Amino acid sequence: MEAMASRPFYRTSIGKKHIMGISAAIWAGFVLTHMAGNMLILVSAGAYNKYGHTLVNSGILIPAEIVLVLALLTHVVMAIVLTVENRRARGNQRYAVTPKGEKGGSLASRTMAIQGSIILAFLIYHIITFKYGPVYQTTVEGVVMRDLHRLILEVFHQPIYVAWYTVCLILLGFHLKHGVASTFQSLGFKNDHYAPIIQKLSVAYGVIVALGFLSQPFYVYFIAG
Repeated sequence: MEAMASRPFYRTSIGKKHIMGISAAIWAGFVLTHMAGNMLILVSAGAYNKYGHTLVNSGILIPAEIVLVLALLTHVVMAIVLTVENRRARGNQRYAVTPKGEKGGSLASRTMAIQGSIILAFLIYHIITFKYGPVYQTTVEGVVMRDLHRLILEVFHQPIYVAWYTVCLILLGFHLKHGVASTFQSLGFKNDHYAPIIQKLSVAYGVIVALGFLSQPFYVYFIAG
């Protein structure tokens, strides 16, 4: 007991949940800002390309990518560690009947690991497609820059990619909806008084992010030339 009490906070179950919550909050903030930037495609090709050019030349891209990669790795590792610890704590006990209601949890909460794996695969493929995809050039207001708009048009005119993107963004919406609520809980901000508000905010956040990202391929595929 004394050894357990002297353990550093980050090695305790609560500490690991805090770390997982903080890493999730970092990605939740990034996802929202990235979604807002992507929606500039609805404004004009020039605005979209200037946004990408500004990010690349701002000097914050590489530090931001390092933070995001570390946060992602931390989130994945903590999720695996907590899952293993929870299973060990339960031992070989199995429920004769699957719990219902709050104990059983929602489908989204029970499939977080599967959702996360699909989203991770999507993220890797997304980076390969756009960050390391074909490099076209254009000139906007006298400045030569990468023509990301052209690449977006090429990719999102492919029905298979649009379908894959849509499925993954719907999964991301569910993942964020549950993840944001869990983050508040992990950081100790969720109680009986604030739980209904946090739940509504989490649902709103997941829906807004998913629809915001989906506006891009839908606009390109159904409207843009």
